[in-house]
Amino acid sequence: MPVAIASFTLFAASQVATPGPANMVLLATGARFGLRRAWPFVAGVALGKQLIIWPIGFGLMTLQDRVPLLFAVLKWISVAYILYLAWRVAGMRLGHGKADDTPPGFVAGLVVHPLNPKAWALITTGFTTFVTPGTPTLQATATIAICLLTLQFILHPLWTFAGERIAVTLAGTTGERYLMWSLAALTVLSVLFALFGGGKPL
Repeated sequence: MPVAIASFTLFAASQVATPGPANMVLLATGARFGLRRAWPFVAGVALGKQLIIWPIGFGLMTLQDRVPLLFAVLKWISVAYILYLAWRVAGMRLGHGKADDTPPGFVAGLVVHPLNPKAWALITTGFTTFVTPGTPTLQATATIAICLLTLQFILHPLWTFAGERIAVTLAGTTGERYLMWSLAALTVLSVLFALFGGGKPL
């Protein structure tokens, strides 16, 4: 087959389902606002990966050898953004059901994956490992895009809902602060792993 759909789907599921910067932010957002109020943000996060898939599929990565400085700058902008998200998570307090705060919206979710090194690593691996050489660009890109979008609309809400359930248990307890610090730390560790332990994402 031009794209090894079954193999890629299994690989992608293992990546989308496991802790990473996006999932930690989804977990924290679900804990703070609940899944229902966080839906626009969740949808933005899921669709935001499409902003990486299509440019990579149509040759963005060929620029890496021509303009390496550009990609180095993008990498460290990404790191700075994820660290900012981690700082925000550390300062959050669980408040499921409270209406006195505004949850992040669709646009805020849309930029999470384009600035997420793990997402770049996943998509680049998808094109370089699971696509047969000579496959038409549109066919390969559309296949990977559909597979990932389907997985994200299944798994991202689950992470957000898990945060909501955690909030029901821990809101207002001494464990609340330690939970948010732990999520922030996992966010930082996941981006460091994507940068230095899981290949070269950018």
